[in-house]
Amino acid sequence: MQKDSQFIISTHSPIVMAYPDSIIYKLTSDGVEESSLEETDHYMITKEFVNNRGAMLRELFADDEE
Repeated sequence: MQKDSQFIISTHSPIVMAYPDSIIYKLTSDGVEESSLEETDHYMITKEFVNNRGAMLRELFADDEE
């Protein structure tokens, strides 16, 4: 990769989104907007899973009738 080169990656991975000096764009019903890593759904869900795995797994595997 040469200095000052650019490339676009579409990802759900918070690890890839955390690449140094990256700019994150979020596609919404209102159009395209810039976002911080911490504001992305993928980051928040991953963080919640890491911090509270048991509760997240219970939620994922709970019966729909509960």
